Amino acid sequence: MKNLIIIGARGYGREVYNLALQCEGYEKDYVVKGFLDDKADALVGFEGYPEIIGTVEDYVIEENDVFCCALGSVKWKKHYIELIIAKGGKFINLIHPTVIIHTNVKLGTGLICFMYSNISNDSVLGDFVTIQGFVAIGHDSKIGKWCHLNAYSFTGGYAILEDEVCLNTRATVLPNVIIRKGATVGAASLVIKNVKENTTVFGVPARKMEF
Repeated sequence: MKNLIIIGARGYGREVYNLALQCEGYEKDYVVKGFLDDKADALVGFEGYPEIIGTVEDYVIEENDVFCCALGSVKWKKHYIELIIAKGGKFINLIHPTVIIHTNVKLGTGLICFMYSNISNDSVLGDFVTIQGFVAIGHDSKIGKWCHLNAYSFTGGYAILEDEVCLNTRATVLPNVIIRKGATVGAASLVIKNVKENTTVFGVPARKMEF
């Protein structure tokens, strides 16, 4: 039996904890050991959660520990996962039982996938991808490492999200469109053409935002 440790004990960490309880592996392959968070009082006022057992920086990995990362920021997710990997930590996938995974889909490690999402045939998902509820990934899509797809977002067939892309809630990426590394798509935006690296786009149709 593995001991699952969740990185992040704030709002999203509490969501991921509940996801872990609902996955088929719970109490068969793993139990939840606790959280890692540098905010020691993050769970004050909340009942029914395991304890915060330390910080990522200070935690000493024990035998049978496995990890998942409950951070909504691509930047910080990558940062803390890499700290755990450097210590020799291993990550598992948490996939809600209502998720539909079609033929020939390839999944990386460290995947988090919430309820009622659909991953269509011949798609490829890299390591440490986060998929919120009700996301639809079209056939032959390629989702790069570290990507974060928020609730109700959609990618059409043959769409490509390079590494570290964030799709915010209800973002739509049309078929064959490429979102380059580190780009962000704003909530409810419609992407009809390729998006350049490290840019933020928003609107219908989505256009680059200047800050």
